[in-house]
Amino acid sequence: MGNPILSERDGGLAVVTLNRPEAYNAIDEGMIGALLEALIGCDQDRTVRAVMITGAGKAFCAGGDLKAMRATVDAATFLKRLTVPVHACIATIARMDKPVIAAVNGPAGGVGFSLAIACDLAVAAESAVFTLAYTRAGLAPDGGSTFYLPRIVGPKRAYEMMALNPVLPATQAKAEGLVAAVLPDAGFAAAARDWTMQLAEGPTLALAAAKRLLAASPDSSLETQMEHERRAISAAAATADFHEGVAAFAEKRAPKFSGH
Repeated sequence: MGNPILSERDGGLAVVTLNRPEAYNAIDEGMIGALLEALIGCDQDRTVRAVMITGAGKAFCAGGDLKAMRATVDAATFLKRLTVPVHACIATIARMDKPVIAAVNGPAGGVGFSLAIACDLAVAAESAVFTLAYTRAGLAPDGGSTFYLPRIVGPKRAYEMMALNPVLPATQAKAEGLVAAVLPDAGFAAAARDWTMQLAEGPTLALAAAKRLLAASPDSSLETQMEHERRAISAAAATADFHEGVAAFAEKRAPKFSGH
């Protein structure tokens, strides 16, 4: 068996690939542990300015490995163990300063769906489909889906998706706010990388501040949130990227941000 997670760099962009194509990138203990290590590495590496998560082969991620669950003597204990690194991955994505993008190259089901919507943004191949599928297997939804999905589509629609497990084509996923862009199947990997590179070459510290501000917003009053904004915008004004952005505006050229 090969490495269940592949990691590569393209300048400031880190590309993390789920690599169990023979199992449609279904999550097992080996894969989720390796994914967590890769995400922690991206979080710690200051030269990483954006992260793209995608899948090898025909699928993004088919969900949890139901064959492994069926084979275990005690599925309840198995899942209690498996969900610890799953939740750590979702939390690491949420708290990482860098933008994390899901490049959904094929079907995203179960925890694959959860992973896609936990990322800051997602792009999808036109043939990609999305379905929660937890309850279809008699399981409760997991992977942060009960946190993120109602915030995207509303609680009633979220429950409908969780209870009835509709299969959403990429265009509908975009219409419902689950993905930011739908890209052609032909050349999807390169197009997704180019799309994500916009963020990797962006004003890294300002993007991190925006991510933190959005995370704080649901629990803040207006006055508290505006104070967070006041401090964030003043801090951004002390960065090299701010000076580059202002210079580029005055000189009528595209900015070349350094991430500092």
